[in-house]
Amino acid sequence: MTPWLHFVLSPIKSAMAELGQIAAKIRSKNAGPFWLTIDIFCGSKAAFERITAGLGTARVASVFRADEAQLKRFDIAALNVVKFSFPRPAVQGMRSDRDMHGAAWAVLLEELEIN
Repeated sequence: MTPWLHFVLSPIKSAMAELGQIAAKIRSKNAGPFWLTIDIFCGSKAAFERITAGLGTARVASVFRADEAQLKRFDIAALNVVKFSFPRPAVQGMRSDRDMHGAAWAVLLEELEIN
């Protein structure tokens, strides 16, 4: 019998965690027919500080393929919320619009790794 069969393989642990594991809730919605808004509810002060330090605006812009100059970021410490707003790629209700209510955009952030 080969000796390595007795070892249990475990996944390599990383110091990084996914945003969806740190945040209490990530929500996206329309901010009118021309803009989207993403709300990251942190749930605690520690989570808020970790997310604000580890989640760069340029990185979020690249995930959504948005112009960084047009992406607006709001860190609301009193509520432990980070908010991003940016123009929709297609006006709400157009034939090319694949998310009429803007609710599916939050999923793109859930798997982002945060330090």
